[in-house]
Amino acid sequence: MRYDPWTIPDGAYSSSETDAAGDGDADEIAQLLAMAGGADDTASGPGGGALADALVRTGPVDDAATVPAGEPDDASALADLAAVELELDRRWPETRIAPSLDRIRALTEILGDPQRSYPVIGVAGTNGKSSVTRMIDALLTRIGLRTGRYTSPHLQRVTERIALDGAPLPARRYVDTWHEIAPYVGVVDRAQEHRGGPSCSKFEVLTAMAFAAFADAPVDVAVLETGLGGSWDATNVADAAVAAITPIGVDHVAYLGSDLAGIAREKAGIIKPGSVALLAQQTPEAAQVLLERTVEVGAEVARAGIEFGVLERSVAVGGQQLTLRGLGGEYDDIYLPLFGEHQAGNAALALATVEAFFGAGSERRLDLEAVQDAFAALRIPGRLERLRTAPTVVVDAAHNPHGATAAASAVREEFSFRRLVGVVAIMGDKDADGILAALEPILDEVVVTAVTSDRAMDADELGGLAVGRFGASRVVVEPRMDAALETAIGLAEEVSEPDEPVSGGGVLVIGSVVAAGEARTLLGRGPR
Repeated sequence: MRYDPWTIPDGAYSSSETDAAGDGDADEIAQLLAMAGGADDTASGPGGGALADALVRTGPVDDAATVPAGEPDDASALADLAAVELELDRRWPETRIAPSLDRIRALTEILGDPQRSYPVIGVAGTNGKSSVTRMIDALLTRIGLRTGRYTSPHLQRVTERIALDGAPLPARRYVDTWHEIAPYVGVVDRAQEHRGGPSCSKFEVLTAMAFAAFADAPVDVAVLETGLGGSWDATNVADAAVAAITPIGVDHVAYLGSDLAGIAREKAGIIKPGSVALLAQQTPEAAQVLLERTVEVGAEVARAGIEFGVLERSVAVGGQQLTLRGLGGEYDDIYLPLFGEHQAGNAALALATVEAFFGAGSERRLDLEAVQDAFAALRIPGRLERLRTAPTVVVDAAHNPHGATAAASAVREEFSFRRLVGVVAIMGDKDADGILAALEPILDEVVVTAVTSDRAMDADELGGLAVGRFGASRVVVEPRMDAALETAIGLAEEVSEPDEPVSGGGVLVIGSVVAAGEARTLLGRGPR
């Protein structure tokens, strides 16, 4: 353990009935927690200055071997991982929100504030967050830094969320990290119980695990994707030196509301005093709120389409060819193995963010070959990802109308399907009709289904909405993803004339992150 948590006396975690002294006095737990309440969340990080400043570590580092990333997971480690997940799933899920940083701040404080032992890049927005986070990670890794990456939600396995050097944390290391911080989580939980408040949520625990794992590695920089919103997101106890804001739209209405300015205000909370903010192209309403935030906290700002952006873009085999304008000049001959204009914009935002982190400007740019290599080697699962041929099966994690519109535009522009069948599964709290409306123009038929989640919309209910958009003759309902995939593949191979070629059919799996993950698993792809 490289970070420096507080010492918890023996017996502090032995039972939920005992406190730090082991005598069951809840007041003593509250006193211990009160000692952890002095963190100042207005402190800023290095803020995009010189590289020497950006790489300052404030936490203790020992001489232990670095934690290997990308180790194979054996059966024992996976069984222990399943047990940990069962334990953590008893906590509040990510869909239940108590807007406060008190719990995560108390937890990180008694852990010794591991998130302050490395500089942080924060990523918030509505769509494209995970893609931008992975792009930033890839660029930093190729340049030579040791990176920690935290994203959510995961497609297939929870270890995807916490990555070192671009690879998911090994299952064994994930389990060990939980056991290392569990006593401290117990302290906060019991103090919260004494006060009549909720225990740490699962997302708060995972965020603390990521902070600890990154400090333990140790990393040179952490790239953190917000889970929901910004100001009250658990990741926001880390003060980002550089903040990237992807396009903002309406989503998670039950938690963030439907007012675009209010949503932008919440997401702008990751822009900290003295930091650098990189803004993707936004609606005028969202842009105004974000710019007001930068003025309020004295942050530097760079905007897509003004200080950086996409200069040229053309479709290429397996992706697209780009010329990007960064803060330090032009970067040409960039091959991006991802589809869609939205991914080109994400690449420009990621590049400018990394430039800002290193202090690049008009007289200084990143190494062109390193940038080219990083983008060319990029693989982002579940983003118009081709998983099979004959017929082609593509999966996309779009889960709101804005994302579905971007995916549909990319499919129309960059694929030439003779016949395209959709497999659509959507969560019950999403704008299902809006998603279906965005997909209808590109799909010949749609197979609606449900994923294995308590939040999933019932397949028959989704089918009723689909009939309203597509007509009954173009809709098939299947209760499970495996059956839906099989049906869609069969429909994609159908021909209207005996001499019509069978080739050219395609299947698009879309509608939720869980749907993309289940399709990847069924088609034999592992987590990454």
